[in-house]
Amino acid sequence: MSVAESRGKIEGRHYLTGEGVRVEMEDGLISEIETGGGPVADDAPWVGPGLVDLQVNGYAGFDFNSAALDEEHIRGATHALWREGVTTYLPTVITNTDEAIERALRTIAAACARDDQLGRTIAGLHLEGPFISPEDGPRGAHDKTNVKAPDWGLFERWQEAAEGRIALATVSPEWPTAPEFIERCVEGGVIVSVGHTAATPEQIREAVAAGASMSTHLGNGAHPSLPRHPNYIWEQLAQDALWACAIADGFHLPDSVLKVILKVKGRKALLVSDAVSFAGMEPGEYQAAVGGRVILSPEGRLSLAESPGLLAGSVRPLRDGVEQLVRAGLLDLGEAWETASVRPASALGLTQAAGLAVGAPADVVEFACSGGTIEVLRTHKAGQPAYDARKP
Repeated sequence: MSVAESRGKIEGRHYLTGEGVRVEMEDGLISEIETGGGPVADDAPWVGPGLVDLQVNGYAGFDFNSAALDEEHIRGATHALWREGVTTYLPTVITNTDEAIERALRTIAAACARDDQLGRTIAGLHLEGPFISPEDGPRGAHDKTNVKAPDWGLFERWQEAAEGRIALATVSPEWPTAPEFIERCVEGGVIVSVGHTAATPEQIREAVAAGASMSTHLGNGAHPSLPRHPNYIWEQLAQDALWACAIADGFHLPDSVLKVILKVKGRKALLVSDAVSFAGMEPGEYQAAVGGRVILSPEGRLSLAESPGLLAGSVRPLRDGVEQLVRAGLLDLGEAWETASVRPASALGLTQAAGLAVGAPADVVEFACSGGTIEVLRTHKAGQPAYDARKP
C-alpha cells in the first residue's frame, strides 16, 4: 500500500454535536480531528464511529450456523454488514450438535486467519448455547435436543477449534456447574453473558459474583408469563455489573421496556441486532439451518412456523435499532448511535470504544438522517473504503 493509499479524510457533521468535523486517517487510525469551523452544509453527511454488533447469526442469505458455511459465505455476510455501517461484529454460533458447533467455529476462525479484512472486522465469536435453559420460553428457538449443562472440557475443545477467538459466551446460571464454568471463562478472557435463562435471582447473583458481566437480549428468551417479583428480568436489571443488550427492531421489545432498560442501565445499555440469515430478504417461508421452518412477515417479523408466537431472531440491521430509539423519542441521534457503536465496543473491551478520537481505529461511517430514517452513505474500515453507496 502506498503512502497516499494509507491516508484519507472525511468531512461532515459530528454525530454527537452536529458541528462540522474533519477526520483524517492514516495507517488504519484516526490521526487528526478538527471540529467547528463555521456553518455546515445542509447536505453534509453525519460522521460517526462504525457500528459494533455483538450478536449476528447471519445476514443476506449467509448463515453462520449452516453446514454449508465456508469462507465465501463469511465474506458475503461481512460485505453486507459493511453496507449497514457495521465495521466490527461477532458471528454468533448457536445451539447445535457438538460437531456442528465445532465445525462452524473452525471455519470462521480459519477464514479470519486467511483474510485480513475479515480478521479486522470480526472481533471474536459469540457462543450462544448450548449451555442455556432447556425450558420452553427461555430456550427460545434453540433446539432442545442439544441443550446441555456448561461443560468446561467441551468448551476448551471448541475454543481450540476457534483458535482462541470465542470472546463471548451466553450461559444460563440455572445449571449447578454454571458458577465454576463462568469463573473459568472469565479467567481465560471470555466474557460471559446471562441469557436464555430460567435462573432464580440467587443464581443470577451467583453468576455475577463468578464474573458474568452481560445480559443477552434482555427481556427476550423468557417465559411468556413471569412472577410479578422477583424474577430473572428484574434481577438482571438490578445488577449494576451487567451490561444490558437489547434488540430494538420493533418486535422483540415494546418501547416502554426499552425505555426502562435505557434509564436503569444508563451507559451500560447497548443494542444488538440478533440478525439472522434472512435479514435483507423478501417475506415468505424459509427453512432455517437450525430451528426448522420460519415465517418472515411483510412487516419484518420472523417467527417459528410451528409456534408463531416465538420469534426466531431479527431481520433488521443494527442501524434500524438506532432509528427505533430516535423515532420513539427515547434517545437523541448521537446517544442512540453510541448504543450501537462505542458502548458495545466498551463492553467487549475493544479499542473502538474511543469512538471518534485521535489514535482510535479509523472505523468511520458517513450517513444521512432524515425523518427518522438513517441511510449509510460510506463505510470506512481501518481507514480504507469498505462501502460506498455511490458505487455499484
